[in-house]
Amino acid sequence: MDMLWSGWGDPAKATELPETVIGLLRDLLGVKPARSAPVALDAIEVPASPLDAGAIDALAAAVGGPAHVRTDAETRIRHTRGKSTPDLLHIRAGDIADVPAAVVLPASHDEVLAALQACAAHELAVVPFGGGTSVVGGLTPERSRPFVALDLRRMDGLLALDPVSRTATLQPGLRAPEAEALLAEHGFTLGHFPQSYEWATIGGFAAARSSGQASAGYGRFDEMVLGLTLATPQGTLDVGRAPRSAAGPDLRQLILGSEGAFGVITSVTVRVRPQPAARRYEGWRFASFEEGAAALRRLAQDGPRPTVLRLSDETETFIGLAQPDAIGAQDAPQDPGCVAVVGYEGTQEDTELRSRQGEAVLRECDGTYLGEEPGRRWAHGRYSAPYLRDALLDAGAFAETLETAAFWSRIPELYASVKEALTTSLTEAGTPPLVMCHISHVYENGASLYFTVVSAQGEDPVAHWAPAKRAANEAIGAAGGTISHHHGVGTDHRDWYVREAGELGIAALRAVKQRLDPAGLLNPGVLLPRD
Repeated sequence: MDMLWSGWGDPAKATELPETVIGLLRDLLGVKPARSAPVALDAIEVPASPLDAGAIDALAAAVGGPAHVRTDAETRIRHTRGKSTPDLLHIRAGDIADVPAAVVLPASHDEVLAALQACAAHELAVVPFGGGTSVVGGLTPERSRPFVALDLRRMDGLLALDPVSRTATLQPGLRAPEAEALLAEHGFTLGHFPQSYEWATIGGFAAARSSGQASAGYGRFDEMVLGLTLATPQGTLDVGRAPRSAAGPDLRQLILGSEGAFGVITSVTVRVRPQPAARRYEGWRFASFEEGAAALRRLAQDGPRPTVLRLSDETETFIGLAQPDAIGAQDAPQDPGCVAVVGYEGTQEDTELRSRQGEAVLRECDGTYLGEEPGRRWAHGRYSAPYLRDALLDAGAFAETLETAAFWSRIPELYASVKEALTTSLTEAGTPPLVMCHISHVYENGASLYFTVVSAQGEDPVAHWAPAKRAANEAIGAAGGTISHHHGVGTDHRDWYVREAGELGIAALRAVKQRLDPAGLLNPGVLLPRD
């Protein structure tokens, strides 16, 4: 099943906002009804593909026949941009300026190599396409030449499973739920559950350094990766012979996070773990975000380390975004404080032990136990926030997210600076926002901050957001945060990534790209500025 072309996910799961929420948006933020409905798919006029017969024939020969090279309007529209709010606003308005010339569907590593050679011969840029879930412009190359979307959905298998070493080799087009189902047949789990879980792919997780909602227990995706195969215009790169190695710099880390700029990931070997026998999710209340963050730091540094550990600030808790499937379902509490979700997975004995130990720590940190219901509700609705974003757009509101991370000592300044930057910029634009935040990933030395912004759309919603996004990015850099914790760089964060990496660092990465992709075919302008 394809994702909704003009929004998120399964169209059957689309949600509507309760009247109470619509009233709040109107009264608090001045949100007005949307001026027009999204255009219909069949009403969008897509120009004919600029590819000549020779290019199409070469691509078809590379990937097993003409059935796997598609130039029809609908397929090309469905491969246009990603799923950021500006992406959706463009496509809802019928703007298909970034439409690919064709969609090419290889079925193997060798076919990817052949497709890259065909694209090189015909001077076509290439954008690897997994689940299409990028929210940072990762599917929007700079358009100096026609480009093809290299859709990896046919590469969706479990290639190998080593139960002794607890490793699995997966193809890049495998969506996360299907990967979990295949591993479950053997009693294993990957344990990677980002909010994009239902649609994102294994290759996308590796290319963007994804982090799942259970990262406190299972780790980030880049920590799970033991080996990679990369197809490039210059040939094949295989990396990862052992769990760890002292044989020079780890080339796995060069590929992870490269966002299709160096090559196309065609297989990923990951560590897997036994499926948990027990799961327990709890809710805890803290009087303030500061107190809650201190409690999370205590668990992250001294243990016991939960599997899931996240904390909503006062605004997010009050609105109810910690449980997005329940927003507007009941009256908000008068003094909600900040709600944390603490989850444990593993054997029955280990889960019960860590829960008891965690309870002692959280009570010592002045936490109030709210029972398992808040945790169960979060787990039930954990993938529903993007559907809520679509409903907000339908109602005339603007809703977007951004995230960062920093060391614990910098978290308070980072939190305050980004929130102030967003509030000031949007208020000056005449659309005062509601800015919410949560900690969703913790480490011994720091944590991530994930902000959600809701405001009126203004006359030009994309133009209205751009200066606020720039202000937030500047605030992140000034406060010592990283420009992205798990969404990636894309084109949206590229200029700030250049500052973060430094002139010499970017020069080194340019040298890598020059060696692997000398013609600059792969995702031009994504991750690295073009020369």
